[in-house]
Amino acid sequence: MMRVVVLGAAAGGGVPQWNCGCVNCRAAFADPAEQRTQASLAISVDGAHWFLINASPDLRQQIIATPQLHPKPGALRHSPIAGVILTNGEVDAVAGLLSMREGSPFAIYGHAKVLAILRANSIFNVLNEKLVPRRPIEIDRPFEPLLPDGTRSGLEVVAFAVPGKAAWYLEGRTHPGGDAADGDTLGLTFTDKATGRSMHVLTACARVTDDLKARLAGAPLLLFDGTVWRDDELIAAGLGHKTGQAMGHIAMSGADGAIAALGGLDIARKLFVHINNSNPALLCDSAERRAAETAGWQIPADGTEVTL
Repeated sequence: MMRVVVLGAAAGGGVPQWNCGCVNCRAAFADPAEQRTQASLAISVDGAHWFLINASPDLRQQIIATPQLHPKPGALRHSPIAGVILTNGEVDAVAGLLSMREGSPFAIYGHAKVLAILRANSIFNVLNEKLVPRRPIEIDRPFEPLLPDGTRSGLEVVAFAVPGKAAWYLEGRTHPGGDAADGDTLGLTFTDKATGRSMHVLTACARVTDDLKARLAGAPLLLFDGTVWRDDELIAAGLGHKTGQAMGHIAMSGADGAIAALGGLDIARKLFVHINNSNPALLCDSAERRAAETAGWQIPADGTEVTL
């Protein structure tokens, strides 16, 4: 049985964002039930060993809030986290690695372009590569992440290229991983080798192509980029100067948005993740939340667990 825990459902900065007085953040400052940490997921097929999908800056807080990730009783040093699989090199996907520097073994899996970003920043050397190896993953080549003792996990992973962009802090700079088009933004398909059940995770996606529709059609579970409700949301709210597209994220709504593009694909369960603090769908009583739910989408709270 495959288990997935939404450790955090928000985009970079979380909800509330530390310096933001927008409607959503004010609601979250006032009510802990409206709060969400930055996007990260945990997945397991045995309930004892877990792989993280991205390591958000809020990872320590997320581990504390998630009993499945606590050290086992009676162990002086232990973690059930067997590895971290990176979908991109953004701050909100990699900064949490620095909270995992306490000498426990696990592996980091990422595309060569993302691993090059880690290699170019010496702060990530606090993770001793003898204990924390960095393992490159290739697009459309299945792999089975290993447990720290070298045994098989029972989980098959396929990374695939997704329309997106390089991390924003690399804009105007030479990319440590070179100029190749693919690798900065990945989707992931996870399959429980014992049951054959699969799920897809796309924490960032700029548009839905025909190839992507074909890949996702009929899936039992999809966790998909829900950064903004409308493309010009940040600009209209006075919170920024970039559109969702300029940041590498598709909008939820609109003729070309995720809800319309992924409708009719017979996906059994659909969750939005990486939801920006500006997105009105975060508010449980908003018209946007009702529209998303009517279309079959869930806006998850932190700690939401799904089993397949």
